[in-house]
Amino acid sequence: MNSATREAYAQAIAELSAENPNIVALDADLAAATKSGAFKKACPERFFDMGIAEADMVGTAAGLATCGKIPFASSFSVFVTGRAFEQVRQSVAYSDLNVKLVGSHAGPSCGEDGGTHQAVEDIAIMRSLPNMSVVVPADDVEAYAATKNAVEQLGPMYIRVARLASPTIHDAETYEFHFGKGEVLREGTDVTIIACGMMVPRAIDAGERLAAEGVSAEVINMHTIKPLDEGLVVASAKKTGKVITIEEASYVGGLGTAVCEVLSEKCPTPVRRIGLPDIFGMSGAGGELLDIYGLTADHIIECYHELCA
Repeated sequence: MNSATREAYAQAIAELSAENPNIVALDADLAAATKSGAFKKACPERFFDMGIAEADMVGTAAGLATCGKIPFASSFSVFVTGRAFEQVRQSVAYSDLNVKLVGSHAGPSCGEDGGTHQAVEDIAIMRSLPNMSVVVPADDVEAYAATKNAVEQLGPMYIRVARLASPTIHDAETYEFHFGKGEVLREGTDVTIIACGMMVPRAIDAGERLAAEGVSAEVINMHTIKPLDEGLVVASAKKTGKVITIEEASYVGGLGTAVCEVLSEKCPTPVRRIGLPDIFGMSGAGGELLDIYGLTADHIIECYHELCA
């Protein structure tokens, strides 16, 4: 089954509106795209459309948080992290307020919206902020569970969801989201593949194809990029001796950088980072752009052979 993580986020906040009277939702004139309109339909008296004024949206969310509310403020990732950065930094992160910022349409998979709207730097921006946690769900099941779990985590959080539908890899009946803990999807001894977001299914595919070559690949879903599961990263690197990271974002400051920071200090290991190489995106079909930028199982396998060479 293919589903978009933004859809699962919307389902979760709509249900949360009935479960917790302190939960409110805000959007910046993009509720139809972010799908936060599901909250408005379920609970219109606690939904606030702030118009095309992202800074006002984040500032208002911060104010609501000081009153004991739990705001979920959503817009396109490029606007949440870019246009409203000062408010995110000063009003939310610096003040350590319990605001959940949700960035949709991140990365080149949002396609035809073009490079101006494809946030490739959002993970780097948000993980650089003190007090801010960063979560990038792998599929719809995880996005639903992560959104529900966000209510239990006190403090600022950035949740990155996607426009494009991607394969469901988790069982909705049994899956449990563990904040701050990476998920080992496949155990291995020859190489570690660490992925987040919609790159996780591609990492699984690469692991299966490497197995057909006789290569034992460990595949990790690193849904929480901050705080990073450093113990798992180090333990896996010690076991395999080679690490590949893949993310649908710039690898400058993103998941790949976070992994390298840990390994450089605690377990020096050869690493190959797959992501956008310090460039902006461009307009095109989302799926085709992922292939153009090498965000594929094929590229993961190529990187493994490069590490061996």
